[in-house]
Amino acid sequence: MTVSLRLPVAADYAVIAGWIADAAACARWAGPQLAYPFDPAQLPRLLQVQAGASYVLRQGDADILGFGQYRLRQPGVAHLCRIVIAPQARGRGLGKILCSLLLEEAVRAYSVNAATLRVYRDNPAARAIYAGLGFAEVEAESTPEVLWMQAQISRAGQATPPLAADAAKPA
Repeated sequence: MTVSLRLPVAADYAVIAGWIADAAACARWAGPQLAYPFDPAQLPRLLQVQAGASYVLRQGDADILGFGQYRLRQPGVAHLCRIVIAPQARGRGLGKILCSLLLEEAVRAYSVNAATLRVYRDNPAARAIYAGLGFAEVEAESTPEVLWMQAQISRAGQATPPLAADAAKPA
């Protein structure tokens, strides 16, 4: 399957909004700052990230399959956020592909060498994706509900687990 990233266009946001079923799903995806219900036409503004980018995952010219963002946390460190795969496309490895491509873009745009993210502890599918990409859990930065994870990033955009000494501190 050949997939690629592209910048989202206005029509994409209506599709993405359809993947968010309720207030709880919205909070888990976008955080507490995005109130549900929201106007899909306002999503480009509501989801805007400074020093980062938003992308949609697509297969050929077909419908979009996913959405994700990264933002620069600090020089050299990208933070993956607002990752979502279309409900009908889940379970096909697209989350891992989306995250890998986002990391490649962050390396290309900002020369990052590390990445972080947050994931709900009760989301084993997402946790497995991130661990498979080389992200390690950092309990010291986590909460009872949400895990903080981090990874070192190669110049090719591939995540590798942080050194054991580094896993105890945020990137």
